[in-house]
Order: sequence, then C-alpha cells, then structure tokens
Amino acid sequence: MYGHPYDPANIREQDVDEVARQGERMLAWLETAQEDLEKIVGTGEAAAGQVKATVDVNGRVLDVRYGPRATRLNSHELAEQTLAAVGEACADAQRQTQDLMREALPGYDPVEANAQFERVLDDWR
Repeated sequence: MYGHPYDPANIREQDVDEVARQGERMLAWLETAQEDLEKIVGTGEAAAGQVKATVDVNGRVLDVRYGPRATRLNSHELAEQTLAAVGEACADAQRQTQDLMREALPGYDPVEANAQFERVLDDWR
C-alpha cells in the first residue's frame, strides 16, 4: 500500500493518483489523530538516571530534573548529560509517533517513508 518504489524517470498517471490517495489518507488521519499526538510525551534519562527530561511531540522540552548525584558532575558534563537526556526523550516521542502512525495506517512505515523521501531529495540535488 504505502512506499511503492516509484521510478522518478517513469512515473505513470496511476502512480501519481496512488500517491495522492495516500496523501489524502494521511491528512485525514492527521486530522483525527491530533488529540492522540498531543498526548505524546517522550522521556529520557542520562547520567545513570540522575538527569531526566520530558518533551512533547514536537520536541519542546517540558521538564528537566536532576538527581542529587548530578551535582557531582562538572558544568560541561552536566550540560552533555542534559542534552543526552533530551535527545533520548525526543527519540522516545518520535518512536511513539511512529507507532501511532503504524497502528492507524496499516502497511505504512514512517521510517522507510522518510528514507525514500531522503533518497528522492538526494537524486534531485
């Protein structure tokens, strides 16, 4: 269903129509899934659990908390560990979003779709 391997040099009208239908299904899903997407909160940890971060579905940092042993880190290490926890939280939110998409759109793999999109962009550059 999704991710048909189109040859950019030989795109047929029915290929364009199928991509349009897929786009319409995706937009319809996005409209109905907005509430579910807004509930996604990614969590991440670093420094053996002494740095914890949460982000929303857009990667906006909602909270950062430090455990008592985090104060043993120097400022550079604490900054690195904070970024690592936020990065892990963003990856968690992205995984949750992809899982939601896979559940709602059987046959659609957002990771593969993104990889295909990147390949097309690379071909055009």
